[in-house]
Amino acid sequence: MAGQSYEYALIRSEVTSRDAKVAIADPGGDVSGALFYKRYRTADDFTAVGLANIDGELVAWIPAQPAAGKVEYFLILDTPTGRVPVPDESSGNVVIRFKDPVPLYVLLPHILSMFVAMLIGVRAGLAAVFSPGPMRRLVWIGLAVMTLGGLILGPIAQKYAFGAYWTGFPFDYDLTDNKVLIMWVVWLTACAVVGFKPRRSEGLARLAVVLAALVMVGVYVIPHSARGTELDYELLEQGVPPSEALKSGRQGI
Repeated sequence: MAGQSYEYALIRSEVTSRDAKVAIADPGGDVSGALFYKRYRTADDFTAVGLANIDGELVAWIPAQPAAGKVEYFLILDTPTGRVPVPDESSGNVVIRFKDPVPLYVLLPHILSMFVAMLIGVRAGLAAVFSPGPMRRLVWIGLAVMTLGGLILGPIAQKYAFGAYWTGFPFDYDLTDNKVLIMWVVWLTACAVVGFKPRRSEGLARLAVVLAALVMVGVYVIPHSARGTELDYELLEQGVPPSEALKSGRQGI
């Protein structure tokens, strides 16, 4: 069994308040092991927690952290033929980020608005290239939906999840906030160029919409929460409230 690849999955526990449940399928054959975790980007020693066999899984829990707190962990499985790290050493430790719950009445409209904004934006871009008739109407509708989803509902959802409405420019460097802001500014510029009525420079208007649509696609390609907000444990230990001890612009989930 040495060298065998073990699948692992992070599961958020629904039983305890906000503890993180780490579980892998029990491979059988008298396998046991432990979970090793510590706060991310700290000099903490790793804490070991034994894995318990529950309903066909080897399970352990990581204690809840303040919103945006990150923890890194790995597992060591003791098998009849030796110790097996999960994930393997070349993959590095798993890093997870804690968040507070976001009400569905905020989260679902936010997600739906951003999805619809993308569809409208791409449709406007295609109209600008092939059939500019509906282009102007689509551009303004897209801006309205984007504003609702990205600049109104997005910050509200982030406030619930991490304790801050906005951690992008000019306050910090959260990539998710900044990419939404860039997309919105580019789209607003396209709306200004397009205006409300056809102009002589329709070629410029069509070009502006195509460029805005391309920027939108590029923004959506960037993974959500990349270089996202995280809790600075050093500031937290200095007595700074969790909602004010947030840093962003770092690589991670």
